[in-house]
Amino acid sequence: MKKESARDRILRVASELFYMEGIRAVGIDRIIKQSGVAKASFYRSFATKDDLAVAYLESRDELKVEKLEKLRQLYPNSPKEQLHTLIHDVTEQMGMPDYRGCPFLNAAVEFPDPDHPAHIKLLDIQRSFWSRVLELAREGGARQPEELTAQLRMLYDGFVMKSYLDRSDFDPEYFRKAAELLLEKQLAPDNHRG
Repeated sequence: MKKESARDRILRVASELFYMEGIRAVGIDRIIKQSGVAKASFYRSFATKDDLAVAYLESRDELKVEKLEKLRQLYPNSPKEQLHTLIHDVTEQMGMPDYRGCPFLNAAVEFPDPDHPAHIKLLDIQRSFWSRVLELAREGGARQPEELTAQLRMLYDGFVMKSYLDRSDFDPEYFRKAAELLLEKQLAPDNHRG
């Protein structure tokens, strides 16, 4: 088994802490201590905390892209099934005890300045992800793929924020049912077509 590099160890520890506690709430000294690297090793790997924040967002994006690719491989001839499975997977994530929302929306709240490197990165990641969903909607034969994608995005973003506001009244199944209704409306066969 390959030994974990100092950079990978720092990123792994930072990713866990950033997701659970927030990027701004976690200091570099704590990351250095918990990852067991020397301060010099940290700064060789990441010149600034902003660089580490961007690397964290990139690593979270890689996980999302991998999941989408697995869905494509699992259902190569059914974009509809890929969309349904994506909704199912998101619902399952929301139900996990350590669920703390979307790392990209979390970062957007922490870094509202549009010129901040983390904000720039998260916008790029979000655009890329939702363009992939749009592609699936088109391939799946959605009547209005742009509208479906925008509705799914609003539903997801709103539901994630709802989970922060009142976790006691948060039921991921509400998200799943609403998302499935959107898919059914857009992807159902059109009886009026000739």
